[in-house]
Amino acid sequence: MDWLTTVDHKKIGILYLIAGALFFGIGGIEALMIRWQLIKPMNDFVSAQTFNELITMHGTTMIFLGVMPLIFALMNAVVPLQIGARDVAFPFLNSLGFWTFLFGGILLNISWMMGGAPDAGWTAYTPLSTTAYSGTHGVDFYTVGLQIAGLGTLIGGINFLATVITMRAPGMTFMRMPMFTWTAFITSAIILFAFPAITVGLVLLSFDRILGANFFEVSNGGNPVLWQHIFWIFGHPEVYILILPAFGVISDVIPTFARKRLFGYSSMVFATILIAFLGFMVWAHHMFTTGMGPVANALFSISTMLIAVPTGIKIFNWLFTLWGGQIRFTSANLYASGFIPTFVMGGVTGVMLASAPADYQFHDTYFVVAHFHYVIVGGLVLGLFSGLHYWWPKMFGRVLDEKLGKIGFWFFIIGFHLTFFVQHFLGLMGMQRRIFTYLPGQGFDTLNLVSTVGALMMGVGVLVFLLNVVVTTRRPADAPNDPWEDGRTLEWSIPSPPPEYNFKQTPLVRGLDAYWKEKMAGHTEMTPAEPVGPIHMPSASILPFVMSVGIFVAGLGFMYHQYLVVGLGLIVTFVCMAIRSLYDDHGWHIDPEETTEKGVKA
Repeated sequence: MDWLTTVDHKKIGILYLIAGALFFGIGGIEALMIRWQLIKPMNDFVSAQTFNELITMHGTTMIFLGVMPLIFALMNAVVPLQIGARDVAFPFLNSLGFWTFLFGGILLNISWMMGGAPDAGWTAYTPLSTTAYSGTHGVDFYTVGLQIAGLGTLIGGINFLATVITMRAPGMTFMRMPMFTWTAFITSAIILFAFPAITVGLVLLSFDRILGANFFEVSNGGNPVLWQHIFWIFGHPEVYILILPAFGVISDVIPTFARKRLFGYSSMVFATILIAFLGFMVWAHHMFTTGMGPVANALFSISTMLIAVPTGIKIFNWLFTLWGGQIRFTSANLYASGFIPTFVMGGVTGVMLASAPADYQFHDTYFVVAHFHYVIVGGLVLGLFSGLHYWWPKMFGRVLDEKLGKIGFWFFIIGFHLTFFVQHFLGLMGMQRRIFTYLPGQGFDTLNLVSTVGALMMGVGVLVFLLNVVVTTRRPADAPNDPWEDGRTLEWSIPSPPPEYNFKQTPLVRGLDAYWKEKMAGHTEMTPAEPVGPIHMPSASILPFVMSVGIFVAGLGFMYHQYLVVGLGLIVTFVCMAIRSLYDDHGWHIDPEETTEKGVKA
């Protein structure tokens, strides 16, 4: 019951971590099934229909339900600690965001057991996703499930914007914030502007499918290219929603293990803002083959190439931070260091795809698959593993086993390059994406075999990480405040794991890398900005969980035209909203004596 009702950002972070790991595992199994089907020509491991469902669900699950919650797990666990706050701005909303995300993800995945999963590709292009070509309820699960999960993400984004703007400790100006907090802040801003677009698109598509509307039906005056514009005006910023937090992780991990402050901090901040800004101006580079015309193609080509400039600034700043540093290659730093060249490779193929004439040849081949995975897996997933190794002791009070961490890293990164490097060449040789089998003698056989072996190695790397978690959990929680001994930011100044209230006294921030600055001045802890006093805490609540169940029930009813069920679900949700609005909950207080009794230093 404690976990169902909690509004503590640290526990919600752990809930996001567990949910993300579950969906990441499901998406990974789907990926392995895809690769096993393609291990040899004319394979019949799965049928063409099942393959379409696997392709669709792998992409959708990984992007919306696998890596997004892992990003939110780190944001929840770390951002309030890095800015010296006791919680997020709206703890109740934080809980609601998690539960709506989880029930949206569950709704999407029960499609496997309820007559067929979505089968129109993760981008759900019309007319493939209309009832004419996708007759089961699969795409309905996609539209409704993603609307519910997206609501949770949007709520989370608004919450973190409010938290960073209003709850920074005294002295924590914007230009003193750690880079991970900056990237979480900018990511939340992108979420705020990008998610409404996909919500509109999903509503229109569900109206087409369930209520017989004509937004995308050509025969009735609709326009299928409209869906592509709506999807990608969200879909490209979504790539930056995913990768920017990884940039933030790398920008915190590398200075810690190089014993140097981040090179070019202010240029890093402005590069991040510029990436977010340009990210909204490039969506139609996914649509060079739809016939937009030379002017539109040229404009989107140029804006896409421009994004390489701020990204290049970041790459060089990380390299200059490592240059001349006292580098320690812990597991976290191995993932961070592996991230840099891998992400550069993904970026270079991105610039190649930005050229409209070249893209005309690359489009819908495995070259695009390779590029995308180099950016998202070689970038984001390596960044997430780096962050998990780095902040695990802060979240759980235990340092992950270094030996197992390094074994997992080498399996994962070697497997990754084996899987996706060869796919560039498969694409250049003409292998199309989303095909469930291929004829022998086209030169695809060996490279597909290599790719599948690499995918299995990546799977082993993930299993080694899970083994590491199990092994570590059986040890006592005895990690010190600053297990890396070179922690630079505020989260390392408090116990691991932090007490419920985070900071006994709000810290006073006197510069960038606030904790490092205090250590260099000879202090062992942060200078407090306030006297010891009672600490206000928000009350736990079951309402977010019940509201999310109501939305889940309503969504399920809507898909099957059961409007009584829809009404029942919405009544549950609105009653919870009314209770929340009418009952004035003032929370509770922790007295100073209780903090002292627990022997907590801030």
